[in-house]
Amino acid sequence: MPTISNSPNSLIHENSPYLRQHANNPVNWYAWNDSSIALAKQENKPIFLSIGYSTCYWCHVMEREVFENPEIAELMNKYFINIKVDREERSDIDRIYMTALQAMTGMGGWPMSMFLTPDLKPFYGATYIPPKSKYNQSGFEDVIEKINTVWQEKHDEVLNSGNQVVNLLSNKVLKSNVQDEDITITEDVLHKAFEQFKSVYDYSFGGFGQGNKFPRPAALDFLNVYFKTFGNIEAFDMVTFTLMKMYTGGIHDHLNGGFHRYSVDHVWRVPHFEKMLYDQAQIINTLLDVHSISGKQIYLHIAASTINYVLNYMQDEQGGFYSAEDAESMIKEGDKNSKSEGAFYLWDKNEIDKILPADHAGIFEYYYGILPAGNTLNDPHNVLKEKNVLYVAHDIHDTAKVFGKSEEEIFSILESCRKKLVASQSERPRPFLDKKIITSWNAMMSSALSKAFKKTGNKRFLNAAVNCINFLKRSLIDTEEPRLYRRFINGERRFSATLEDYALLIKALIDLYEVTFDDEYIELASSLNILCIKNFYDRQNAGFFDSEKSDDIIFPTKDPYDGSEPSGNSIQILNLFRLSVILDESAYFDMAERSLIYFYDDIRKSPFSSPLLLISLLNYLKGAEEIVVGKKAGNELIGYVYSKYLPFAQIIKPSEFLAGKNELIKEILNDEPNGHGVFVCHDFKCEKPALNLEELKEIIK
Repeated sequence: MPTISNSPNSLIHENSPYLRQHANNPVNWYAWNDSSIALAKQENKPIFLSIGYSTCYWCHVMEREVFENPEIAELMNKYFINIKVDREERSDIDRIYMTALQAMTGMGGWPMSMFLTPDLKPFYGATYIPPKSKYNQSGFEDVIEKINTVWQEKHDEVLNSGNQVVNLLSNKVLKSNVQDEDITITEDVLHKAFEQFKSVYDYSFGGFGQGNKFPRPAALDFLNVYFKTFGNIEAFDMVTFTLMKMYTGGIHDHLNGGFHRYSVDHVWRVPHFEKMLYDQAQIINTLLDVHSISGKQIYLHIAASTINYVLNYMQDEQGGFYSAEDAESMIKEGDKNSKSEGAFYLWDKNEIDKILPADHAGIFEYYYGILPAGNTLNDPHNVLKEKNVLYVAHDIHDTAKVFGKSEEEIFSILESCRKKLVASQSERPRPFLDKKIITSWNAMMSSALSKAFKKTGNKRFLNAAVNCINFLKRSLIDTEEPRLYRRFINGERRFSATLEDYALLIKALIDLYEVTFDDEYIELASSLNILCIKNFYDRQNAGFFDSEKSDDIIFPTKDPYDGSEPSGNSIQILNLFRLSVILDESAYFDMAERSLIYFYDDIRKSPFSSPLLLISLLNYLKGAEEIVVGKKAGNELIGYVYSKYLPFAQIIKPSEFLAGKNELIKEILNDEPNGHGVFVCHDFKCEKPALNLEELKEIIK
């Protein structure tokens, strides 16, 4: 048997919850830093790079099966310098090697398992690797033995392979695109994009594709804008149908609110149970837009329920928001070996029968599809057994009909039952909460809260948005350097912010300005935008690099993909359009235009990958839209503007600060007779101001 130290490895000194989860592995893990990289060069060993995050189910599986295995750990320690990276902290490192992995294998995901030369160049990669061969995969033991042999016997070939991967990916980003005059941006690409969305849309269950179902709010946002612009009702039907299938499915937490990461089936029934802050923020935003378009209260109800989940369970007392709740939790308090996916959320029928009154249990179980043998369609990890996930199997109308009661009675009974189950559930060990505060994810949540205040007037939502931004200002912005940081935990701010962090924070500041009309937020957005351009904008070819230059970024990336999180480029291009209107700064418009041209070929080839870039493109084609709220305009007019779905309209209130930047604002500020009206403008040319609600409705219509 190998001799393995019982002492923690160096990850015990890190603040990342994910890294600390691995601090007691027999693997001699290092964090990603200059000293660990220098050690690989000194010992001339390959680096085994493992990238994941604290709430990743398959990361937990690989840890238990591979990294806690003493025999495997001994080989890893002998052959490699083993480095762990928390992808949520170091999204720049994650993006580099995910790009390489996808180029090498055509696939990606976490845990990411990459083998690098000592100068950080990848030569082999995979995601989850089982300890021994299964799932038609080579086992980890076999993989590391082969890699060690190749490293020893074909050293130069391995180095050459790594160089080729890096050169190929670098050239793809750095090559000059076609000249501006060679490209004409037209609406055709938007219509072709919609056809592609239709081709992968699931008309039976909503969402896209026929396998695992991800919420993908960015795609729904494009369909909303497409409907608003072109009047295509099918686009909007795709959004509403998908949202309702998500809401009634098991991916939605019917007791506490919020949405799980994704479903492992195509009907939204059985989720991976982790809850991510970025999912909640984006889904809230989409729901609020659909409410504005449709006027239906159900979407506002779901959005408010999701916000309440975040405020109740994910909010730091200082105003920031935590990253995620885990999919796994302990079945018995204190027994880490009893951890199981979904343990906090799944139910036995017998358990429900004991908790609920007999005359209510049948109604609850009928409505939520509870079965004696369990109702999970798919159990990929063989952990769900005879458990039940709550989903709406029968609606209120059908349930009332079957049980001979009114819909109001059924609603009241279900509400009573949910409260009893929540009380019982509270006695279970809660899933692990990752208390990292990520700049970009907090910015997304602040934006969602600002929009929620627009639609509801609920001061709790506005206060939460303001408190979040204040926390980011205090804790993650260094005004002396100046510099923005990516994450905060245990009093420590660390890691340079990425493009995504800057872009989403700039957006959040503009969004908060629209509901407070406090120039402080525009001034800060403007300052961060100048930094963002300085640090990330490619002045030669246009577009924004995803991260700043540094020795450990082995090739640059400009990722246009709007996946589980928005692309930094998509958001920053929209920011440039908005700031060009607010600050009357044509240079920002030019940067946005050049960047769209840079990405235009990517958009044409794969529009489904970049729905927010499509929205930016449509923003460009429509031109600047401004709604200037007179300095004395009443709440009735402002409230009406807030209630409408106006995806490209920038809402502005004249002030001395903005008048010094923007000639249009200066003119309106000095237009005393119309100061209580609302000016609706396009390309800096305004309609006659609306002085009452009837006039405003007519103009906006």
